Amino acid sequence: MKARHVSLCAAISLALCSPAGAQTFQFGLVGDMPYTIAQDEDYRRVIASLNAADLAFVVHVGDMQGSPSDHYESPDTISLPCTDQKYDALYASFGSIKHPVILTPGDNDWTDCHLVRESKVDPLERLARLRAIFYPSGQSLGQRTIPVESEASVPQFSKFRENLRWTVHGVTFGTLHIVGSNDNLGRTPEMDAEHAERKAANLAWIRSLFAEARRSGSRGLVLMAHANPGFENYWPKEPKRRYFRPFVSRGQPLPSRPAAFDAYVEALAQELESYDKPVAFLHGDTHLFRIDKPLYSKTTERLFENFTRVETFGDPNTHWVRITVDESEPQLFRFDAQIIPDNIANRR
Repeated sequence: MKARHVSLCAAISLALCSPAGAQTFQFGLVGDMPYTIAQDEDYRRVIASLNAADLAFVVHVGDMQGSPSDHYESPDTISLPCTDQKYDALYASFGSIKHPVILTPGDNDWTDCHLVRESKVDPLERLARLRAIFYPSGQSLGQRTIPVESEASVPQFSKFRENLRWTVHGVTFGTLHIVGSNDNLGRTPEMDAEHAERKAANLAWIRSLFAEARRSGSRGLVLMAHANPGFENYWPKEPKRRYFRPFVSRGQPLPSRPAAFDAYVEALAQELESYDKPVAFLHGDTHLFRIDKPLYSKTTERLFENFTRVETFGDPNTHWVRITVDESEPQLFRFDAQIIPDNIANRR
């Protein structure tokens, strides 16, 4: 795959690309919001906070609406997802963000649309609609756009316009279309075929992103996906025993590995064996804000110190994460929770 270097210094704040400020920039991370009608107002406060910050771009890691099952459990508080009207409203919300916006889809955004009861909804048709709305050719969303490269430029993966790559001041960024609900595996033969095709594209894109980072001498690599791949399921025996011991009854087996994510975790670990620059993996899905180092080497059975996972806030906690890229930091990245005061539940 021929790589094309996409530089954003012409597109982002001059302060971030000037000689005096070239070593540091920031971007915002959100996901799994807004779900409820009440959360729409909380989300507007998140957007206001993002707009008040000096950011190179904002990434939404998917599930930008509640699932149909959430709606049917509480129809008065969660509007019906998966409709054209819902997609249009979400697109408009991204247009209210003054920074460039990148979206990688979540399962609520298309795979779980089969749960809609009012009329038969084809998740693949919803995915095509999602791609048409949220992935303009060659650029981001948001009031100020930036250039991006898509995996769709590769003939073999021409439909995967949502897998994106861009570079800001020597750091490589890329999205991967990996979703919750077991990555759309195990429901129907048709969906299993979709999962297999998308997995092949994702794995090729992972390899391409690492190859581009090596080729360009990138200072680091940031990968973004929706799904929590369950890194803990792939740990060596001893750290897994320590982690799960408080939560598994004595004599019961430890959790088994979810097959949908095996190849993704294996590919990341394989690449990390020969890549020593800092790597950040940002995701949503399980709505648990956390920062940790959960990926282990099969060679040493020790964690990769240069790999950091960040899971952003999600419903019902409506906040965002500020990520600073700073060359003076040994691990390159700093991660700071941005708590919106009016969205704190125990202050209401």
